[in-house]
Amino acid sequence: MSCLCRLSWILGIFILLQVVCEARVPRAMSFVATSNNQFVLNGAPFLFNGFNSYWMMNVAVDPSERHKVSEVFRDASAIGLTVCRTWAFSDGGDKALQISPGVYDERVFQALDFVVSEARQYGIRLVLSFVNNYNDFGGKAQYVQWAKNAGVPINSDDDFYTNDVLKKYYKDHVQKVVTRLNTITGMAYKDDSTIMAWELMNEPRCQEDYSGKTVNDWAQEMATFVKSIDSQHLLEIGMEGFYGDSMPDKKQFNPGYQVGTDFISSNQIKEIDFATIHAYPDLW
Repeated sequence: MSCLCRLSWILGIFILLQVVCEARVPRAMSFVATSNNQFVLNGAPFLFNGFNSYWMMNVAVDPSERHKVSEVFRDASAIGLTVCRTWAFSDGGDKALQISPGVYDERVFQALDFVVSEARQYGIRLVLSFVNNYNDFGGKAQYVQWAKNAGVPINSDDDFYTNDVLKKYYKDHVQKVVTRLNTITGMAYKDDSTIMAWELMNEPRCQEDYSGKTVNDWAQEMATFVKSIDSQHLLEIGMEGFYGDSMPDKKQFNPGYQVGTDFISSNQIKEIDFATIHAYPDLW
């Protein structure tokens, strides 16, 4: 199912391994961290209620539509929501942030600047995702097409995880976003505590390798890269929660036979700060 359809119903649950006490996000925002399996803020446990609004940057490209972003943050803040997950990518196609590898539309980047700035105004943290597994907003398929256009031999979209050219495209995008200087706040994204965490990918999957090893190796490499340029922010993978071979006794309860991920193994990567699951009750 496409990302657009899936996310209309997504219940995004950011999890650590125990329940924590509630804390409100102050407007003078410090970085969210983890300690002893808890989220912490200013040394105190931090529990949040959050929501997904993948469309924020896309809508903010049109200045006349930016009020919609402000209204969502305002209304969310009013009912106690303190974290929003949204895209920091739009690869190729309409309103593309990344037009081609390493080529960006400044107008769209300034729309993302606005999203980050508005979130801060309303005391809302952001989880920003770097790329999509699905074709919506480009995704890994667009990266593969760019490589094909450059004459790189490609076997399938899952070469995204293993091909050196494709991995460089991805790393270049990560660096561009993480080091972006916000034209509104004057802060580099990597120094802005409005951002709670980076997400490597929305729902990574690999049908070429059901064991989960390919995705695991990719996540390890990219997590190390992200932390090498930004050690202040939390980092998560973006997985759905399917068990793999590392938990054979549990795999039967939530198998990902054609997904190619191993939730437990990948989230034990030391650079990964917390795990995520995506639940779709409408499909159960």
